[in-house]
Amino acid sequence: MALVAMSFFNPSLSLSQTSAPRNINTPQTSTEYSGDVKPAEPRRAKTESTEHEVREEPSSYPSTQAPSPRRLREHGIGIGLGQTFLFGNYAKHGQDKITVDFLYSYAASHSFDLLVDAHISEHTDNSERIKLMGLTGSIKARVFEYDNFSPFFLGGLGFYAPQAERDGDSDTKRKLTFGLNFGGGVDLRLNEDYVIGILAQMHWPFKVQQDEGSDLKGYYMKLLLTGMYLF
Repeated sequence: MALVAMSFFNPSLSLSQTSAPRNINTPQTSTEYSGDVKPAEPRRAKTESTEHEVREEPSSYPSTQAPSPRRLREHGIGIGLGQTFLFGNYAKHGQDKITVDFLYSYAASHSFDLLVDAHISEHTDNSERIKLMGLTGSIKARVFEYDNFSPFFLGGLGFYAPQAERDGDSDTKRKLTFGLNFGGGVDLRLNEDYVIGILAQMHWPFKVQQDEGSDLKGYYMKLLLTGMYLF
């Protein structure tokens, strides 16, 4: 009887042992780290550091910006002072002399400017005299720019009103005529506000026809020192 009782209770004891709750404090041998082992740093920190170094790298290179960079849509006013040389029939009525031109410029692009020239002068030779008036517009094309130095060519059209006189009497009537102009020069930008330069410009008014007497025709060239204020 004792044997039968023991065989009856032993399975219950084994079942209770297998169904006992698992101790959650039992250390894991394969996935947990001990307190002495330091986890590896996240990969993101290294990536952020690398990106930070890449962003700071370009600052170590020197700046290539010119001391006085060209600005677009910039206006300029100034004067040109120099010699006016007469040619053709104009030279028969007057002599070369120093004259003043009034200039206006507009920076339309990095390579092209608009240049407007207004001038009036009177040239005499003994009893003869010729008066020159002109208002011209030219396209100023820059060949290249090195630092603040830039040579250029220009060409355009304009309005002229030449008149020749002899012995105090009007020899020709003043009439408005069209004409060409072309030339070249060089500019030197002193700073962001001032530019100086040299301008050689040929003016070729079309022939002025007269009702009486000979027609008036000729041309003249201006060699000027220029100064411009930019704004």
